[in-house]
Parts: sequence; structure tokens; C-alpha cells
Amino acid sequence: MDPSRFPVTSHAHLEHHSAVALLLTGRALRALVEGYIGILIPLQLLALGHGPAQIGLLSTSMLLGSALAVLALGLWGHRLAEARLFTIAALLMAFTGFCFPLAGELWPLLLLGFLGSMNPGGSDLSLFQPLEQARLAGAGPGQTTGVFARYSLIGSVFAALGALAAGLPDWLAVHTSLAADQGRHALFFAYGAAGLLLGMLYLRLPAPERGGPHPPACPLQASRPLVAKLAALFALDAFAGGLLTHALMATWLIRQYGLSAETLGLYFFATGLLAAVSQVLAPALARRFGLLNTMVFTHIPASLCLILAALTPSFAWAMGLLLLRALFSQMDVPTRTAFVMENVLPEERRAAASFTSLTRSLAAALGPALAGYLLSTDWPALPLVACGVLKIVYDLSLWVCFRAKGKGAGRRP
Repeated sequence: MDPSRFPVTSHAHLEHHSAVALLLTGRALRALVEGYIGILIPLQLLALGHGPAQIGLLSTSMLLGSALAVLALGLWGHRLAEARLFTIAALLMAFTGFCFPLAGELWPLLLLGFLGSMNPGGSDLSLFQPLEQARLAGAGPGQTTGVFARYSLIGSVFAALGALAAGLPDWLAVHTSLAADQGRHALFFAYGAAGLLLGMLYLRLPAPERGGPHPPACPLQASRPLVAKLAALFALDAFAGGLLTHALMATWLIRQYGLSAETLGLYFFATGLLAAVSQVLAPALARRFGLLNTMVFTHIPASLCLILAALTPSFAWAMGLLLLRALFSQMDVPTRTAFVMENVLPEERRAAASFTSLTRSLAAALGPALAGYLLSTDWPALPLVACGVLKIVYDLSLWVCFRAKGKGAGRRP
């Protein structure tokens, strides 16, 4: 019998699959608690007597703090062991969850939002993201999109499930002696406990094997021009997204239609499941049409649906358009990440992920404060319209700049 006829599974290959399984498990846990946090943030602030402007300001503080954390990762992260970086991210998450319900005044909340890691919802711009992306990128050419699609799919499904928990405090207030604010506090504490669990989980993450599929990380060098151009375009998209985080969308739905916490949870549950469907479809579309075309020509219809939802006076039409938007709006997430990772040198992937995440975080941080102010005006739909228009500008600009490089990228050979 010829042994060469049978494939040999290397130690590095097994380590890679073990790392992927741990990272996807961690993503599921994070998404589960983040699924309700974006809804609880406005509910908590409204209960404390704050308004849309303060909600937007807090969202900006949270995103700006995350951006600076990602900046530190990009500048000095290559000097620290991967396990230590994951531990720092997990401890920040735990600190935020345990302390947030203890603050009531705006200034302590802003400080906590800046120092912590809580996500106001909509996009994963935390310190975990570039670390996880860089490690997952070792799947190899042709497999990267599928790995990131699973990563995004798990995030969408578990965030949808987590959104259902947003209505739990009100349900408990009706059916038990527990007050609604106590129920909200318990969910914030659960977010903190999830951070501790993540810290213990990532202690089991195998270190990248030297000389294996993960070269030692280094700062951006040869890939810098490409990454800089992509980062500038991603910043425009992130600024538009910052105008409509989950916290701000929940605030708009409360103001526009008076939705309850339970109904908001059902809405975000539905949009999360539809986003999950889009994650399943994204790799097949990318193999057929290429990464860039999939990113652009699924994103534009989603933005048009958002604009129309903001302009229609009908609740039923608005919900229908927002759900249709959810079906298309997330197809660019795994394809965008795969496009970056397949076009930079392997040793520069962590730096590329950190830099693009940084620009997205900084740009996204500019939007919520402005959107919160606009939500307080006589035309609260303006942030939705602006978000949709800016995202269309981003999509068209991305296609014009990279259509030559995008030809065939991500397609099945």
C-alpha cells in the first residue's frame, strides 16, 4: 500500500482548525450579548431621563474609545503575544458590563463608554475584530471568503437570538416582582460575565506555529498604499453606518412608531436572521461574480430600501423595506474582509485588519452624535436618508477604484 496516496494531516493544519473553532465559538458568545446591548443602551438612557442627543453622544464615545484601542493595536500590537491581546480585550469587555448599570449621570456614562468596549450595535468595531480576522485569514486562497462568511453568519444568528433578550426586563416586570431596571442591570452584568468567559476561552487558543501558515506579524509595508486607499473608502461607509447604529435605529423606531422593548427585540431578531441568510449567500455570489461585485451590487439595493423606509409614512411599508434591506445589507461584510486579506501580504494581515478597523471606528464615531441631534429635530428620518445616500456614494467609489483588481477576485478558479 502506497502511503503517499493518503493525505497526511499536519500538526499546523490541526492547530488551525482548532483555532478557527475557538474563534467562532467566541464570536457566537460575543454576538449573543451584543445582540441585546445595542437595544438596552437607549432604553437605559431614556429610563434615566436622557434623550436622543445624549444617546448619540454616548454612542460616539463608545466608538471613539474602540477606535483608539484599535489604533494602539495597530501601532504596538505586533510587539505583544496574541494571547495577551485577547486577554486585554476580554477584560475590557467584563469591566464595561459590570460598571455600566452602576452609572446614572451622563458624564460617568461617557467616560465608561470611552474606556470600555461596549458596542452600540450594527457593526463589530471592537478590539476583538482585527485580532480574530488576522487569525482566521490563514485559511488559504479560495477558502478565505467561506471562513469569513461562517464568522459573519454566526455573528448574525447569535446577535438575532440575543436581541430577543431585550424584552426580558419588561416581561419580568409584568410577570414577577422584579423591576424593569433590575432586569436591564442583570443583562448588563451578563455582558460582563461573557467577557470573563471569553478570556478563559481564548486562553486555550493555540499559538501560531512559527514557520507555519501564520508568518510573524509586522507593520504595514508593501501593502500600505492598497490598504490606505481601502481604509479611506471604508471610512466613508463606516461614517454612514455610524449615523444608524442599532441604538440609534431603536431610538428612531421608539420615537417614530412608539415600539416597545419586546417589539424592538423581535425586529432586531428578524433583521439578524435575514442578515444571516445574506451571509450564507455571500460566498456563492462571490464565487460567481467576484468579491468586489458582490460587495457593491448587493449593498446599493439595501441602501435604497433604507431611504424609502425613512420616507414612507406607513409603518407596514417601513418594516417591509427595513427587513428587505437586512437581507442585502450584510453580504458585503465577509466579502469585504476577504477582499482585504487576499490582497495583502500574510505577515501584514494583522496590521491591515487593525488599520482598516481603526479608520472604520474613527469614522463611525463621528456619526452617532450628529445623528442623535438630528433625531431630536422635526425630521428624525434625516439620519436614515443620509446613511443610505452616503453608502451608495461609497459603493460606487469602491467599484470605480478597484474594478480592475476585483475582476476574478474570490471566484472559483
